[in-house]
Amino acid sequence: MTQGSTPPGGSAPPPLGDVTVGELAADKRLGIGLVRLAGEAGLGRPIRHPRVQKSGLALAGHFYGVVPSRVQVLGETELSYLDTLTPEARGPAARGFFSLGLSCVVVTRRDEVPRSIIQAAEATGTPLFMSEARSSRTINALHALLDERLAPSTSLHGVLVDVFGIGLLLLGKSGIGKSECAVELVLRGHRLVADDVVRCEWRPPGMVFGSPADILRHHVEVRGLGVLNIKDLFGVTAVRERKRIDMVVQLDEWDEAKEYDRLGVDDTYQTVLGTPIRLVTVPVRPGRDMGAMLEMAARNELLRRAGRHSARELMSRLEENAGLTPEIAVEDSPESVISAPVSLRSRGELRGPLPAGPPPPPNSSVAQASDPRWADSEGPQPAAKPWSGTESSAWIPVVRPKGGNE
Repeated sequence: MTQGSTPPGGSAPPPLGDVTVGELAADKRLGIGLVRLAGEAGLGRPIRHPRVQKSGLALAGHFYGVVPSRVQVLGETELSYLDTLTPEARGPAARGFFSLGLSCVVVTRRDEVPRSIIQAAEATGTPLFMSEARSSRTINALHALLDERLAPSTSLHGVLVDVFGIGLLLLGKSGIGKSECAVELVLRGHRLVADDVVRCEWRPPGMVFGSPADILRHHVEVRGLGVLNIKDLFGVTAVRERKRIDMVVQLDEWDEAKEYDRLGVDDTYQTVLGTPIRLVTVPVRPGRDMGAMLEMAARNELLRRAGRHSARELMSRLEENAGLTPEIAVEDSPESVISAPVSLRSRGELRGPLPAGPPPPPNSSVAQASDPRWADSEGPQPAAKPWSGTESSAWIPVVRPKGGNE
């Protein structure tokens, strides 16, 4: 289990496990009856492939592509070919097929199995079974069980909970509060999958499922309270048997000297059984509502899967709005707009000292009529009117018409 900032691309699936022929035939989850006809000595042979194989051409002497570690199925079509052969040719055809060191062979024809097949299986020590179901149902049952028995697996110390349909795998050192977080989430209506020991299984095309250990199923250990049975306390709706792991949450003790991710723009991943799973690190300290934090993490994951990345969208808007207020040059304007009052003293029109006190609001009639600086200006003077407090005091720029005299 490794961590990284980017998901590894093109990683090969982890190696499959194996199961013996005897374990497969005795597993009650198979759902179909298998009757052994021969080859008891080969019940310990391993099966290392989750898919069965129907190699009808092998009975005709064409052995290319036959994988001995796969379960071989002989149905009505394959056995009907043997019926067309002469008794002298059936034996060599069957012996050539069974001499490949096959794990086991399952016959799905309900009629009597040809004697040449039974004799060749016994001579080579290859387990030979007859299925009570037809070929299609037998193959489906074998695939379902082999997918489960051969899946790569590992065990992790953590807690797995189902929050809004998102499988959260809580990791952290012992005593950090993983089980307490699980109980808090159950109280909020979410479901417990596993506590303390999480059994992880890889399934194609690249998913990791978590389930509890059989002896710890439905139980949670809380310091100070002991072992609690969540199913008995809250009912069957508070637990589930298996859940896909969608996110890994690393719980860390709060450290003032440590920097934590505050934006969430860059993603980090943790590799479990060769599969990258998104990782978030959540600091833990007294007074922090961890149940709410984990719910927010699950909601945000649902939003990301819907195509919305809040942090990246915000950063994108900030980058778009940065520096978008250009400075307009006065010379480039069709009519030069001056954002500062015209100085009368610089134009020679102001005589005498400036009036004391704060000036009236700019551009108001009071400022023009009562100000002595307008006494010697040419042209008619505006009539004075009392200034109203509601009159806008914002400065209105003076527009100089093109070609006009100052």
